Amino acid sequence: MAAEHKQIHRIGILTGGGDCPGLNAVIRVVTKAAINKLGIEVLGIEDGFLGLIRNRIRPLGLNDVSNILTRGGTILGTSNKADPSHFMIGQADDGKPIFEDVTQRVVEHVREREIDVLVCIGGDGTMSGADNLVKQGVPCVGVPKTIDNDLMHTDVTFGFATAVQTATECLDRIHTTASSHHRVMIVELMGRNSGWLTMHAGIASGADVILIPEIPYNLDSICKAIIKRSKIGKRFTLIAVAEGAKPKGGQQVVNKIVHDSPDPIRLGGVSTVLAEEISERTHRETRATILGHVQRGGTPIAADRVLATQFGHKAIQMVAMHEWNRVVVMKNGRTDMAEIAAVANKQRVINLDDPIIGMARAVGTCLGE
Repeated sequence: MAAEHKQIHRIGILTGGGDCPGLNAVIRVVTKAAINKLGIEVLGIEDGFLGLIRNRIRPLGLNDVSNILTRGGTILGTSNKADPSHFMIGQADDGKPIFEDVTQRVVEHVREREIDVLVCIGGDGTMSGADNLVKQGVPCVGVPKTIDNDLMHTDVTFGFATAVQTATECLDRIHTTASSHHRVMIVELMGRNSGWLTMHAGIASGADVILIPEIPYNLDSICKAIIKRSKIGKRFTLIAVAEGAKPKGGQQVVNKIVHDSPDPIRLGGVSTVLAEEISERTHRETRATILGHVQRGGTPIAADRVLATQFGHKAIQMVAMHEWNRVVVMKNGRTDMAEIAAVANKQRVINLDDPIIGMARAVGTCLGE
């Protein structure tokens, strides 16, 4: 049910979690529509929920959002460590972090600034933070972003298409050097526990092997695919692997633990492990490349600019209609809404009966099965 109607005078907008292309497009449309269509003030909150914790909030005017549509990143800054319900305030004598729930401080800052509604742009972690504020009586509207494309209840998130394009271009470049040197080349992509980015970029680049978290891989199957290619005259193999991929019966490769983060586990390094194992078993020169944060950067492609603007426009409509405590989603090509609580702290993974899996198998791609 929509919130009780009251006059809206001021909204706040923040970008949380990892950056991605298209964030500025959302900030732009929300700010312009709020001022031009609704006649309300807009406050920009710096560095996600950290800005609400530290009270780093500033007015956003039309000039502030002019000429930002094509810019990557976010003009407001972001943080993937600032969870108000579990915020690091210091360290104990033994070096362990000390956490505190500072949600009430955030609520006080929202009330001091007389913010009627918060527009929270982010992924599942940001929606979890928004859901926490909703429970404290702070109205929120969510806008889904992530290069991982793993938010529940939406078919797509902005930032994903640009990340796929970037990753595909990188795979294409490595494809040519793999062919020239007759090597097995492994490219590691982001995605956490979902394989959307790796699957789309892998298919787009014609990767010979695609390994995703949803399908634990069998090393023997991968090596057999490499040797089979060699026997038919293919002297190289291109492998796209998601950072969250793991062997059957094995564990994901953890790069590091970030103790002051609400999501402390940082995956990474599976490509290096695979390169050593494949080289040892097949006696073929094998190299690993981890794309890392290059996948997040750069100017958004046209599709993401349009999608981000669609989402932002829907968000400001929801603000005006008092459809609060919901997140914008895309279903069957049309913008819709879902409860923020239904999206918070959840991940949308690839179902094994998804058409994209069948498509990969149909063209002979090895999925490590």
